[in-house]
Amino acid sequence: MDWRDHGILLTARRHGETAAIIEVFTETHGRHAGVVRGGASRKIAPILQPGAQLDVLWRARLQEHIGTFQVEPLRSRAAAAFSGRLALSGLNAVVALLSFCLPEREPHPGIYRQTEQLMDLLGQDEIWPLAYLRWELALLEELGFGLDLTRCAVNGTTEGLAYVSPKTGRAVSAEGAGDWADRLLPLPPVLRGQGAAPDDEIAAGLRTTGYFLAHRVAPSLGHTPLPEARARFVDQFTRRL
Repeated sequence: MDWRDHGILLTARRHGETAAIIEVFTETHGRHAGVVRGGASRKIAPILQPGAQLDVLWRARLQEHIGTFQVEPLRSRAAAAFSGRLALSGLNAVVALLSFCLPEREPHPGIYRQTEQLMDLLGQDEIWPLAYLRWELALLEELGFGLDLTRCAVNGTTEGLAYVSPKTGRAVSAEGAGDWADRLLPLPPVLRGQGAAPDDEIAAGLRTTGYFLAHRVAPSLGHTPLPEARARFVDQFTRRL
């Protein structure tokens, strides 16, 4: 059994004296693990950094085996990732969520392409948080927990949408919210692709997407908490408000 693909390195850990086990998010084979022989060596270890773009060749005797990877670097994102705390925490949040959320060996080409585009913006701190928020919205959609922000769930209006229902993921207008407003999640214009997307709106949007990641996605995976890397990124971002 063998295939070749390109993908984004999510994790790498030492295996034995000289090898490493890596997890790669590939375009056509999804999240996939394998052993890299010599992966702990001085020659290969620097290549196996989270976020790196790799060309990978996977081989195994049987499909269900973990198999081995041969890897060739296509693009390193280490310089961008280490350009500042926001970039590094953002990269860590992305790879942690992908490893946490995506089923093994299940292709998700749409979110793969958006992830690749997001990774290529690392280090551009003025635009990256907005791109990251849009990526989380896309991830929720990909996992079957997409938000419906087109019209009010209460009265059907498309005007004055100000909240998101934590139960349904649907928009609610200020008028439709009534006395329930304090129990609803914020719907800043940025979540609907409107306005200038100031940082405070992005932070409010991350509060809403974070709720659905924590209370819908995580329970569907066995009630495990979200990776702490996401909270560290949000904390790093909100410090600049």
